[in-house]
Amino acid sequence: MENELSQLLKVRRDKLKDLQDCGRDPFKITKFDGQIKAEEIKGNYENYDGKHVTVAGRVMSKRRMGKIGFAHLQDLSGQIQLVVKKDTLGEEEYEFFKKLDIGDIVGAEGNIFTTDAGEVSVAVEKMTILSKSLLPLPEKFHGLQDPDLRYRQRYVDLIMNEDVKNTFIKRSAIVRSIREYLDGQGFLEVDTPMLNTIAGGASARPFITHHNALDIDMYLRIATELHLKRLIVGGLERVYEMGRQFRNEGMDIKHNPEFTSIEIYQAYTDYEGMMDLTENLIRNAAKAVGCGDKITYQGTEIDLSHFERLTMIDSVKKYAGVDFNEIKTDEEAVKIAKEKGLEPEEAKSTRGDIIALFFDEFVEDNLVQPTFITDYPVEISPLAKRKPTQPELTERFEVFITGREFGNAFSELNDPIDQRERFKAQVALRDAGDDEANMMDEDFLNALEYGMPPTGGLGIGIDRLVMLLTDSYSIRDVLLFPTMKPID
Repeated sequence: MENELSQLLKVRRDKLKDLQDCGRDPFKITKFDGQIKAEEIKGNYENYDGKHVTVAGRVMSKRRMGKIGFAHLQDLSGQIQLVVKKDTLGEEEYEFFKKLDIGDIVGAEGNIFTTDAGEVSVAVEKMTILSKSLLPLPEKFHGLQDPDLRYRQRYVDLIMNEDVKNTFIKRSAIVRSIREYLDGQGFLEVDTPMLNTIAGGASARPFITHHNALDIDMYLRIATELHLKRLIVGGLERVYEMGRQFRNEGMDIKHNPEFTSIEIYQAYTDYEGMMDLTENLIRNAAKAVGCGDKITYQGTEIDLSHFERLTMIDSVKKYAGVDFNEIKTDEEAVKIAKEKGLEPEEAKSTRGDIIALFFDEFVEDNLVQPTFITDYPVEISPLAKRKPTQPELTERFEVFITGREFGNAFSELNDPIDQRERFKAQVALRDAGDDEANMMDEDFLNALEYGMPPTGGLGIGIDRLVMLLTDSYSIRDVLLFPTMKPID
């Protein structure tokens, strides 16, 4: 098999040399203008029938019948058939067509017609080889199926698998729909630093790098929250940023060390306002990729027309049968946790921590239909505003669909004194060995002391939203180049 492949590679290189020797080196061609997309022609045949057109793309199939040849050319939109006649093209040019390999990139000019078999085609009058494929594409009928190889060689995956290409076209449409919606609501898109001296805005383990000129360690950002709230302080009342975040964590079907999220902050609203915004963004994104309110994800129908709203305590009561409204002390909470087979960490054994532990263990997987889980314990919400009537809870929600978290939002904490105490509690956890706990951010506290208006903030995972709306099983299926362990 290896010898056979080596021979194929030699044959392709020999064909390239023949092209170069006769002055037709494809790699010296710098541009090819005027091409019309395959689907534009096929979808509007009545406008193109008999018209002279230019097309370009990759040769995906080729066959000959005496003095006539056929090839299918693939561009971004799809495929179109080329019909090449020796009498029309001339003997010398027809010889070049005969030497084309599957995978070569060519440009062709000719008139549009329909074959006797009913296929819209280009009757080729001129052909130009624009790039020589020196490696053979995967075999047509089996394609590129090995998932590991597909992720490592996404360029081949995109060539061979139409549904993969469509996923990333839809991803672009989803991202565009979010930006258009927010821009239409008066939000300002901004950029904040990816390199930070403090890793803040989320509970996550950061990547650490070193700045040589300043001789200091720096962190790739884990969230954009604290910088964006500084902008709210500065008077930019509606801001958002969509971009990469970096978290030094494990990889699975829901997690990649670098991922895309959007964070949105709006002055003079609260987490209720962010719930409305979340529903609008998700439904609008679904519409952008041709989905209605009813979608199917991995065989399960999801109804985006209704988002249930349930407090965290009520959700635990519903799915675990434990009512934390009746449990008032940390000791009682730890006791009931152990009775249910849970083992709280010593540093995370408050009532609030135990509520969150129950939620993770018994509730999250059940939240298949769109659900807002609200009113999180203050212990796990260091940046959220307390509920005035229940100060042990915060005005925070997370949105869940298919048993996965898609977004996180708060009525933002704007009390600098309270915020300092929350940071201190996080630092204590960090000192106890929790390297995902928040760090103290004195500059952010300084900003809050100038005064931040009541503000609602929201973060949505773009990759997970794309997974949902393209029915993709793994986050790797919606990342063009997911993180992979080196083959070496």
